[in-house]
Amino acid sequence: MQSFEIDKTDLLRIKTALEGDDVELEIVLKEYHASEIAILFEKLPQEDKERIINILPTDIASDVIAEMDEEHRPGELLINLHPEKRSEIVEELDYDDATDIISQLEEHEQQEILEDIDQEDATSIRALLSYDENTAGGLMNSELICVNINSDKKGALDEIIRQSEEMEEFYTIYVVDDAKTLQGIVSIKNIIKAHADVKISDIFKADPVYVRADLDQEEVAKLISQYNLTAIPVVDDNMKLIGRITVDDIIDVMEQESTEDMLKISGVSEDEELSGNWKEAVKSRLPWLVINLATAYLAASIIRHFGSTVSQLPQIAAYMTIIAGMGGNAATQALAVTVRRISLSDLTDNQAYNTVLKEFLVGLLNGAANGLVVFGVALFYDADPLLGLVLFLAMTGNLVIAGLTGASIPLILKRVGVDPAVASSIIITTFTDCAGFLLPLWLATNLLLHHH
Repeated sequence: MQSFEIDKTDLLRIKTALEGDDVELEIVLKEYHASEIAILFEKLPQEDKERIINILPTDIASDVIAEMDEEHRPGELLINLHPEKRSEIVEELDYDDATDIISQLEEHEQQEILEDIDQEDATSIRALLSYDENTAGGLMNSELICVNINSDKKGALDEIIRQSEEMEEFYTIYVVDDAKTLQGIVSIKNIIKAHADVKISDIFKADPVYVRADLDQEEVAKLISQYNLTAIPVVDDNMKLIGRITVDDIIDVMEQESTEDMLKISGVSEDEELSGNWKEAVKSRLPWLVINLATAYLAASIIRHFGSTVSQLPQIAAYMTIIAGMGGNAATQALAVTVRRISLSDLTDNQAYNTVLKEFLVGLLNGAANGLVVFGVALFYDADPLLGLVLFLAMTGNLVIAGLTGASIPLILKRVGVDPAVASSIIITTFTDCAGFLLPLWLATNLLLHHH
């Protein structure tokens, strides 16, 4: 299936079909994949969504609701459906998806949905609702396939067939003992290839990678990508197997975590998310902008202080903005790399020291390279080698400062317990702006004006 972009014509087709009768609508809907309908839902009013969900076959309807973005409130859509249709959809959903959607609702609405559905499903979903949504327990699905370590080939295959009836797909078969304690994993291929009298204990792989239910989701994502797993088992404190997390759930987590970090780096709080209203946006961004304004005044006061230099050497003003701007860019590069390193692993003192050292060297080399360009421009335009030297030194100096602050400030903030993604960029721009003005002006005052 090719990737899908909603364009006006698709939306128009659905809207036109909505004006007709159910038969027409059903024919048009058949052409779309569940994830495409979920995207179309973002543009449709509530009553149209309900009508479409009611027309769709249960398996597609449940896929659509599972594919909907959290911010478009799939839970609300569920709660407003006819109880019978709603129960069919919830029973069709994977437990982890059902839990995510139901957890967005009020307590009494959750109870209403759970009371109507199959007892066994309700028990599993209730168990998952008790975990914090950002932990392994909140991500996992309790539907999984496990075989007893003492079974033979036939017994194992019978179990797999019995347990897989309800499941859409499974990647891994878990091996447990009589107490349901996780012992290892076994692949379906190895069971099929084995001789009839072989026991699972002869062919399984012991010591699997597993996670505890209370592990943070970011850590789970690291493990899955580190070991290239398609799924990872979740155990409780007694090593009892309670669920599995599949790679598709982890992709969502990675997307969520990187969005969170991206928003923080730009000084936007995660409450705002991508579709927040303007009040939220103002509330989360204004404080940072005000702090930014104060730091801009600091930079401006430097120019004021060197007022006579600027009036005697007006061309320096044009070059200053270039040096400050370049510093800002270089600092943002160093910051992005460092924040990424911190978020991937907690750096030891030695690694932190090396990170700062590396950025210092990078700043020195990049600064000198850019400094030479500015030196050349000053020679060509202003025919003033001394001005060129001032600019060369200022550019080199500011990029070194950019590298040092870009790498060390997030590390320092992490030490004192402030989220490095949030506050770093504001502090760093202050440094590079002030240095970007101070260096050329101070050097020009002391080298050029005294010399001229």
